[in-house]
Amino acid sequence: MAGKRKVHASVKDEGLVKLRREQMVKGAINLFKEKGFHRTTTREIASASGFSIGTLYEYIRSKEDVLYLVCDQIYEEVHEKISETMQDLHQVTKETVKNGIAAYFRIMDEMQDELLVMYQEAKSLSKEALPYVLEKELQMVSMFEKLILQYVENNQWEIDVRQVKLLAHNIVVLGQMWGFRRWALRKLYTIEEYTKLQTDIFLNSILQFSIAKTS
Repeated sequence: MAGKRKVHASVKDEGLVKLRREQMVKGAINLFKEKGFHRTTTREIASASGFSIGTLYEYIRSKEDVLYLVCDQIYEEVHEKISETMQDLHQVTKETVKNGIAAYFRIMDEMQDELLVMYQEAKSLSKEALPYVLEKELQMVSMFEKLILQYVENNQWEIDVRQVKLLAHNIVVLGQMWGFRRWALRKLYTIEEYTKLQTDIFLNSILQFSIAKTS
């Protein structure tokens, strides 16, 4: 597994480092969305964050550090929120699955700007940073794999492991699709309607796979 990259800071106060970097991420997201990563300067990031360019470089060494922090913070927030709905995987019911998917889709809706920036600009990360960010994506898929496996087991069904992996990837992509294509999808569905439709299809797929496995 790719390790988390350490971003250098000359300031030793961890609380202040956390605060300043959160301000940086917030300011950078708006700029990256508007101008793109390469056209945005560190001076603009500093200004949007509410402090000087000198202060900015007390918490990072490069503009790429800011992009890494943007990606890392987004994944940490997504992981934390989804985990809250999956605390007891030994009691996974249909409602647990629905709640897990709904929580994930809500995050995709609430963090649309952040996610668009991350997926558009992640290619600009260094060779050292990119594997860690990609690993965080796979961890998100793994959370849904565990949810599906426990749901299937609790219902005493059988399903192929490769099908479980595909279903988990599908859910992650369907949540991202709402973020990327919300401009079109919102003309047809509310987030609640979209979630229900996709969840119904998802649950039916699990059932069909289990029936096919035993027939």
